[in-house]
Amino acid sequence: MPDGILRLATWNVNSIRTRLNRVLDWLVRANVDVLAMQETKCSDAQFPTLPLFELGYEVAHVGFNQWNGVAIASRVGIDDVQIGFDGQPTWSNKPEVAATAEARALGATCGGVRVWSLYVPNGRALDDPHYAYKLDWLAALKDTAQGWLRADPGAQIALVGDWNIAPTDEDVWSTEFYTGATHVSEPERKAFNAIVDAQFSDLVRPFTPGPGIYTYWDYTQLRFPKRQGMRIDFILGSPTLAGRVLDAQIVREERKGKAPSDHAPLFVDLRDGLVTQPVETL
Repeated sequence: MPDGILRLATWNVNSIRTRLNRVLDWLVRANVDVLAMQETKCSDAQFPTLPLFELGYEVAHVGFNQWNGVAIASRVGIDDVQIGFDGQPTWSNKPEVAATAEARALGATCGGVRVWSLYVPNGRALDDPHYAYKLDWLAALKDTAQGWLRADPGAQIALVGDWNIAPTDEDVWSTEFYTGATHVSEPERKAFNAIVDAQFSDLVRPFTPGPGIYTYWDYTQLRFPKRQGMRIDFILGSPTLAGRVLDAQIVREERKGKAPSDHAPLFVDLRDGLVTQPVETL
């Protein structure tokens, strides 16, 4: 990769301890500068910081147990680490347990870019309390992110990760299969588009257009070889960041092989420095 290019990637690794060797190998082969990870599925004490450090990456992670967990690994610096965003909703599925903010959002400044690794709640079912929690979570993220740009219209912000939403019908292999399910409901899509309307554009889609381009394939029913997937992982960028994008890819090949995650990584290449007029993206 030429000098002056920053490669920012995101990957739902579905257990970092299970996929560590795959992650380390891909970081080297893909020459990634910053990697946001989701579903690390471990506590902070269990996170494998040392192997990443040995490759030249600093790490920030938040995880409390075997569920959720988000991380950022950077070889271009990692500053101003923040666990959770302002206004992030809390959750508890047991009346006797106090609601707390889950390990679903982690922010850090890496190479001048404010990166947020996000693992949006799944929603589970349309009549499940987790679905309402998901919508509240997205609304709070939109309000907070909008405030960031209001305070600094030129801020370089990347909202990246597993959004658990397929924003358009093209983003699922079968609309009939997902009828009445989460991830494709109108309220979820509206919540996603509200963030886009708040000036956080999809930086990957212009380089990976068309139906059948997915980031997630369930392990069951041979979904991957049948190309029955969903596009639910995204890199959304502020206007100034969008103006720096040179290329973007969904790395489908990483869904292959031994013990893969059920998600593929995706990345954007950013030119060095700022531009005066943001480039319009879809």
